[in-house]
Amino acid sequence: MRFLNGIGLYAVAFMATLFSGAMAYAAPVDRGIGLQEPVTEVARDIISFHNLLLTIITAIVLFVLALLIIVMVRFNRRANPTPSKTTHNTLLEVAWTVLPVVILVIIAVPSFRLLYKQVVIPEPEITVKAIGYQWYWGYEYPDHGDISIISNMIEDADLQPGQPRLLAADEAMVVPVDTTVRVIVTAADVIHAFAVPPFGVKIDAIPGRLNETWFRAEKTGMYYGQCSELCGTRHAFMPINVLVVTQEEFEEWTQQQQAAAANDNVKVAELAGTERR
Repeated sequence: MRFLNGIGLYAVAFMATLFSGAMAYAAPVDRGIGLQEPVTEVARDIISFHNLLLTIITAIVLFVLALLIIVMVRFNRRANPTPSKTTHNTLLEVAWTVLPVVILVIIAVPSFRLLYKQVVIPEPEITVKAIGYQWYWGYEYPDHGDISIISNMIEDADLQPGQPRLLAADEAMVVPVDTTVRVIVTAADVIHAFAVPPFGVKIDAIPGRLNETWFRAEKTGMYYGQCSELCGTRHAFMPINVLVVTQEEFEEWTQQQQAAAANDNVKVAELAGTERR
């Protein structure tokens, strides 16, 4: 019932996403190289940190390669038949001690800054509870009444044009753009993991435990993630869809979902009364 009531907004927003070109950064692309385009500040910082590390390790590899080539060319038996008897070089020993320390400090500063930004959640404007099941996701909105959504992967035979295989779900977590969203993550059975790469979000969903993360999406559109924990035979078939809409569209969607929940509660009460009679 709730799916039918919310399908209009879902379909309109989804088609708008397709034709706006948002799919280019909302999901993996065929033959793509590198990380997905970020749509949150945290995701941008993660990619910047990744690029920094890539630059450092590339420089280290090239430096070591150059040293190896120099040693092989200049100090082989033919080029240097009488080897040096030098056993200590103070400058060299200081350099190979200090230089790694400097590199680690350069890595540590942005690493700690990024970790703090990920772990310390700003004052949330919306809270969503994401629950991992075998093998699908459930979303609840404790700030918006009885809204509860079950999200299953769309099977290959039911995919519509533009829906990515193994990533599209029949229901999405709907949130407004430019809004700080706190996501409380747990699981009902085994360990899952809630991961949405364009948001820079990945956190374990553990039975009996509440973890939390956050994001603030800067662009509307449909964004895709997956369970990132080996949770069973259908681990690869429980995608995460996050639909980022305008504030007005979100308010309309919540009203539709609340009305659907109220209708469901009335029907359950009527059915219970009929069974008692």
